[in-house]
Amino acid sequence: MKHIAIIGSGFGGLSLAVRLQAAGHRVRIFEKREKIGGRAYQLTDAGYTFDMGPSLVTAPSIIRSIFESANRKMEDYIDLVPLDPFYRIFFHDGSHMDYSGDSQRMKEQLARFSEKDAAAYDDFMRDMKGIYDAVITDGLGKQPFDTIGKMARFVPRAVRLNALKPVAYMAKSYFEDFRSHFMFSFHPLFIGGHPFRAPSIYAMIPYLEKKEGVWFAKGGMYAIVKALASLFEELGGEITTSAEVDRITVEGGRATGIQIDGTHFPFDAVVSNGDVTQTYRRLVAPEHRSKWTNRKLDAQKQTMSCFLMYIGTRKKFPALAHHTLILAERYKGLIDEIFAHKKLPDDFSMYLHVPTATDDSMAPEGCESMYVLIPVPNLKASTDWEQEKEAYADKVLDFLEQWGMEGLRDSMEVCHLFTPEDFKTELNATDGNAFALEPKLTQTAWFRPHNRSEDVERLYIVGAGTHPGAGVPGVMLSAEATLSCMVEDLGVGATTDHPEPQEKVTV
Repeated sequence: MKHIAIIGSGFGGLSLAVRLQAAGHRVRIFEKREKIGGRAYQLTDAGYTFDMGPSLVTAPSIIRSIFESANRKMEDYIDLVPLDPFYRIFFHDGSHMDYSGDSQRMKEQLARFSEKDAAAYDDFMRDMKGIYDAVITDGLGKQPFDTIGKMARFVPRAVRLNALKPVAYMAKSYFEDFRSHFMFSFHPLFIGGHPFRAPSIYAMIPYLEKKEGVWFAKGGMYAIVKALASLFEELGGEITTSAEVDRITVEGGRATGIQIDGTHFPFDAVVSNGDVTQTYRRLVAPEHRSKWTNRKLDAQKQTMSCFLMYIGTRKKFPALAHHTLILAERYKGLIDEIFAHKKLPDDFSMYLHVPTATDDSMAPEGCESMYVLIPVPNLKASTDWEQEKEAYADKVLDFLEQWGMEGLRDSMEVCHLFTPEDFKTELNATDGNAFALEPKLTQTAWFRPHNRSEDVERLYIVGAGTHPGAGVPGVMLSAEATLSCMVEDLGVGATTDHPEPQEKVTV
């Protein structure tokens, strides 16, 4: 039995904690904030409930495998509801499409604008299945890419699959209409990627959605957080909140524990589910870092950030689906301003999460709970969000009312704002990033910070900043990749036996 600390309680940390605890080890999670969840936090106000980060489930099989590692059934803990359509997408010209996994319905919608695109749909999905098979079926997403040899063996297959080509250009090689081009290339934005430079390994997401569906957890995504935490504690694990780690202690090149408010807590191994850049910069002293020096960390590209509005209204807006996208006319130019030029655009595309379209419990009767997410530059830009946020929120509300959400302002009971500054202060996110390191080619797989620290023995990384990357499936797969490293190093095995609860200690 090993005594293991996990810093942070996001989906990656919770997933790994369950797997380790189920294998008979003694695991303790330390969380900076008052509640668990990391970026998958929850906000409640006046009867309205908001998921503050992740909002959809696209790979229930990965979640199910976590419960199975503890000899449990996911269905006993989580009630997943299938969504149809997956997304409703409104385009600048007034047209819209309901994006789903139904091939016939998709082709009928595509044919309204391009017969060629309708004919290309099956070919696109067939080819994306090849990338899906490599990442999911063959398990590359849950294997650590920690040697150049593994990367070298992967590259020829990736080249054959065109998986290194940027997603947007991959989509454009199949589809001609601007609607189709967007629909089959926007997914990297959900994990902080620029569709015109993120590799097409992420183009397999439409196939993943088609194969496994898009789902919502009744009660919100935070229901999954609570379910994983409940299982972890059933197995004897311990969670300590309001406990921000000051330092990972290192002796002889090996992690020996953590420090909180000057008190040292010894552990056999330490895992960080926090922002990977801050993990190395703030928690590991420079003398212990030959690979991830401050200069190397500064050279890493962080994802864009987001401006979020959590809105509760006394009226419903039936035109909105559970997941709704409202798009500006510009695509690449808008994204370039955000990612490359670090400029806050005058126009914007937005994503609305409206869980009350599926689950009435997320708001008072007859009311609507929603969040509005707008991609914005990270804090490398010059925007003073304390000065700008109220005016920017007004601009968003003006746009939505003119777009068609008449009476939005008058019906609002609740409105909370979350800016890039909040990503920095609340989540310790470098430059206020929303999704950790940008998933571009030179920060993917072997080029990403490894699941096993390259600098410190018995220090491990899990979550969005390591392989395979951000998004709920990605961070949960990272838990398996990190576990593989720990198996090799520590002899941490896997079992489906229910371990006896361990004696708990408290800070």
